[in-house]
Amino acid sequence: MVVPEPIRNDPFPENRREDDAGAAFVLESKGEWWHAGFHLTTAIVGPTVLTLPYAFRGLGWALGFICLTVMGLVTFYSYYLMSLVLDHCEKSGRRHIRFRELAADVLGSGWMFYFVIFIQTAVNTGISIGAILLAGECVQIMYSELSPHGPLKLYHFIAMVTVIMICLSQFPSFHSLRHINLASLFLSLGYTFLVVGACIRAGTSKNAPLRDYSLETSHLSRLFSAFTSISIIAAIFGNGILPEIQATLAPPATGKMLKGLMLCYSVILVTFYAASVSGYWVFGNKSNSNILKSLMPDEGPSLAPTWVLGLAIVFILLQLFAIGLVYSQVAYEIMEKNSADANKAVFSLRNLIPRIILRTLYMSLCGFFAAMLPFFGDINGVVGAVGFIPLDFILPMLLYNITFKPKKSSITFWVNTSIMVIFSCAGLLGSFSSIRKLVLDANKFKLFSSDVVD
Repeated sequence: MVVPEPIRNDPFPENRREDDAGAAFVLESKGEWWHAGFHLTTAIVGPTVLTLPYAFRGLGWALGFICLTVMGLVTFYSYYLMSLVLDHCEKSGRRHIRFRELAADVLGSGWMFYFVIFIQTAVNTGISIGAILLAGECVQIMYSELSPHGPLKLYHFIAMVTVIMICLSQFPSFHSLRHINLASLFLSLGYTFLVVGACIRAGTSKNAPLRDYSLETSHLSRLFSAFTSISIIAAIFGNGILPEIQATLAPPATGKMLKGLMLCYSVILVTFYAASVSGYWVFGNKSNSNILKSLMPDEGPSLAPTWVLGLAIVFILLQLFAIGLVYSQVAYEIMEKNSADANKAVFSLRNLIPRIILRTLYMSLCGFFAAMLPFFGDINGVVGAVGFIPLDFILPMLLYNITFKPKKSSITFWVNTSIMVIFSCAGLLGSFSSIRKLVLDANKFKLFSSDVVD
């Protein structure tokens, strides 16, 4: 039996004050459970789903299915536990709307506050950079089909995408993105079904590639590839902003997040398995880090109709704008906590001018780094190991164990502890293998390159 925690003072009263513009504007709490589902789906189900056949390439059929399923179950369980901790704090009179506050409160540590904000900011900024980079690549692909010898380079398209992102970034709150994120949900279903259909057509055509599902011959290389693939899958399932998403729910938020998770994981179930199975079935160990590139080989005819691939790329491009917006919200609430005035209207000149300046500067910096460092594939694995594994696989279990204090003889305690230990080891090994691949591919890297390095 869980003994209720006595009501105690909020350790972060300054964040509950009326002058906290980050809470009042960016993290305003007006949403319903389905809105949280839209936000979660956009945060998790993105174009990275098209890298799943590449992850299977380093694991094989059996281990690939096991890892995908285990990651899905563990992350759902992890996010559910975190929502329970948030609900518990809210019932105790300490509603937390920021991950860093939650971690610091439950763990009773000031350094944890800064650890979480550092990891979260690094991961979210990295994803915003990646979204701009991939969106620029989508525009480049369409341009190259229309004008194969045109003069424009990748960084030109990244600049175009950045301008659009600057305009979209002026939506004042996370909640105001709910309709965009609903559209994002349908876009993810749309391009997944288009790619799956294209893969099935490619696999049954006369030009179907020879299928080879063998792994690397060297045991050491096979081990490194496996851990890199695990890191990639972890990055695909990760989001690192669940407390901020739950903050958008109208209080009381208790119980609402589970419904949002159910909606999100229904989409995950459909998209993740369909993309991984169809892509790996066709291309095997020749799967590219983006299955669209496998369908459009450099040599030989395209393995799918141009209109199918073109429509899929348009859907991906549109969704990338939503993903960039979602993951930039933490940066915005940090900036506006002190730069905006919660006592003034959200669109008053006092708040509008600083918002335009700061968000324009932030997106411009993201666009600059996207153009300068087009190394998305290798960085994706590093982000998964270093960022998402601590935030989504370790901290939620630790927060739950400390908050609810399950008996050390209970299954819950040992399941949570085992997950923390296993994923801590996986994170360390994944970090090493991902950084190793980054170093091995360093000779391919060129600043402001017109080609994205996988």
